[in-house]
Amino acid sequence: MESPGRGVPYTVRDLAEAAGVSRSQIGRLLTGDLDNLGVNDAHAVAEALGVAVLVLFMPPASPKQGHSDNSITPT
Repeated sequence: MESPGRGVPYTVRDLAEAAGVSRSQIGRLLTGDLDNLGVNDAHAVAEALGVAVLVLFMPPASPKQGHSDNSITPT
């Protein structure tokens, strides 16, 4: 994992320690098994990464490969 704010490589352990949250919580966020954080934890993770807290909640720039959303019809 790489910090978008500083470009410094992070392991799950590094990020968890820097943010003061558990490794399992960071790991579950990365795998999608956990889809939210408490306000204080979100701010701590954002600060550890060197980004604004809103960056943590931004949708990906492009859809996941292989994902199709048939509900959108091109115009």
